Amino acid sequence: MCGIVGYIGRQEAAPIILQGLRQLEYRGYDSAGLAVLDRTGALQVRREAGKLVNLEQALTKAPISGVVGVGHTRWATHGPPSQRNAHPHSSPDGDLVVVQNGIVENFLELRQELESLGYRFCSDTDTEVIVHLIHHYYHNSSAGDLERAVQRAMQRLKGPSAIVALSSRHPDRLIAVRLGNAGGVAVGFGEGEMFVASDIPAILHHTRQMAFLDNRQMAVVTAQGAIFKDLYGRPVQKECVRIDWNPTAAEKGEFRHFMQKEIFEQGRSLTDTLRGRLDFQRHSIILDSLNLDAAQAQRLSRITIVACGTSYYAGLVGKYYIERLARLPVEVDYASEFRYREPLVAPDQMVLAITQSGETVDTLAALEEARTQGAFTAAIVNAIGSQAARVTDGHIAMQAGPEIGVASTKAFTASITDLLLLALYLGEQRGVLPEPQRRHIIRMLSTLPGLAGELLEEALRSERYRELAERYHTYHNFLYLGRNIHYPIAREGALKLKEISYIHAEGYPAGEMKHGPIALIDANMPTVVIAPRDHVYDKMLSQIEQVKARSGPVLAVAHADDNTIRAKVDAVLPIPVTDALLTPILAVMPLQIFAYEMAVRRGADVDQPRNLAKSVTVE
Repeated sequence: MCGIVGYIGRQEAAPIILQGLRQLEYRGYDSAGLAVLDRTGALQVRREAGKLVNLEQALTKAPISGVVGVGHTRWATHGPPSQRNAHPHSSPDGDLVVVQNGIVENFLELRQELESLGYRFCSDTDTEVIVHLIHHYYHNSSAGDLERAVQRAMQRLKGPSAIVALSSRHPDRLIAVRLGNAGGVAVGFGEGEMFVASDIPAILHHTRQMAFLDNRQMAVVTAQGAIFKDLYGRPVQKECVRIDWNPTAAEKGEFRHFMQKEIFEQGRSLTDTLRGRLDFQRHSIILDSLNLDAAQAQRLSRITIVACGTSYYAGLVGKYYIERLARLPVEVDYASEFRYREPLVAPDQMVLAITQSGETVDTLAALEEARTQGAFTAAIVNAIGSQAARVTDGHIAMQAGPEIGVASTKAFTASITDLLLLALYLGEQRGVLPEPQRRHIIRMLSTLPGLAGELLEEALRSERYRELAERYHTYHNFLYLGRNIHYPIAREGALKLKEISYIHAEGYPAGEMKHGPIALIDANMPTVVIAPRDHVYDKMLSQIEQVKARSGPVLAVAHADDNTIRAKVDAVLPIPVTDALLTPILAVMPLQIFAYEMAVRRGADVDQPRNLAKSVTVE
């Protein structure tokens, strides 16, 4: 959840760390801090509450010069956002600092133990337990061996944590550790310099060569390279991966916000998602990294999709795809609930995780539960080298590029597209999807990026969404309705509005409106309907009539040439005509733009909405 950056080399550390933290501020923005080993060999620490700009201003007033350092941007778990709770946290003698992403579940027990040894705590955080514990072992039982002290301290912790430690007594190294399913740890390789970060974009400007820590692994990082070990000091071999993301993809460019940029680059991200996966000669789908052959596909009896938030709604769309095209029953479960209900999973089943970051703690825990029960595990994931991609039997990379805005947009459409590819692949491998049907869908998929580009280009030129935001930004409640495959799109549209505009919104199956929500309909309750011309179109028209009969304003996501809808509603959010299976991917885009413009009009912080972080790496 929090952002971590470390540097050791020849350059000034503070500017590099600050640049990396800017790329990670979406992970947490309650406070920020850094520690740099200065030219005299002393650790200089700067910490400020609030956003990163406050730390930047503090460093302008009191700069630090040195070539080794660590930095952190925080999303508060233990203790309120404040300067005293900001990272890094220091040992009593000031010789050691630690930054952490995660939660120490047994911190109260450890804190009481350390207090009995004479340690005094200066913050409310669980992280301070770690730095004191390392300090204790370093001076009392590890004979000045920092690596051993870190190992012993981390062995005491319960719960997921990723840390980086820096000691003035060992100025030639950083020590990074990953414990459990906490946020990732990427080690970046340069020439005469090395980098550590909790996410790829933080160091992508400096290196494309990275290795990634797994559970209970540590890296001893010097300017010349890194040595990898487990928490018992045994050597670990790590593969160095080349990251092909373009660093400029993590910059806003001409757009006001990262979210706006990510919405309007969905034409390109869909192109990248499909690239190399459509075989137009054999009318087949290529998913080599899934590692699932025809015999395994035919043995499958069920698929369980586990995901959180936006990815959960993508999974609901995927249920329609897979059941329709691959004739496999699909269950969609919140990853945060999956392992707590004693799920029934068998070796002839697939458990499929959907996760943009690949580091969501609940999703990783669900995968672990599935693995223990012998299921085939897979992930649809955007982050290269992430934990989800490494621990599963196979994966499908979204290939959407970095997504910085906290509210997911292009990763949602990429994951839905990948689910459609998966359904086509399984349908073919299982022999239940006729070749003419595959050929038609593959041909339509090839047109999808162009259709998305046209939709988005027209929206960018138009004043439609700004005008809608001007008209509706003062409303306090919205109802979103969809039916069949567009019910999940209604839920995702509602989520986007509440995430960034702080307006209460509820997504509902349209057929259920009469079973409760209709009681809320009046002139102060706008309803957004997803109503393309499909096999439930007439039923959606009926829903619109019922809302209008109760004086409710109606906004409709509908085909641009649908004059019937246009005559019935207050506003149309137009989408182009395509195959019904592809329509959800296009239908969500106007809802993203509407939510974005509403948030802008209400003066909300679009990229960093309150109380949210991009990757939820703690429970």
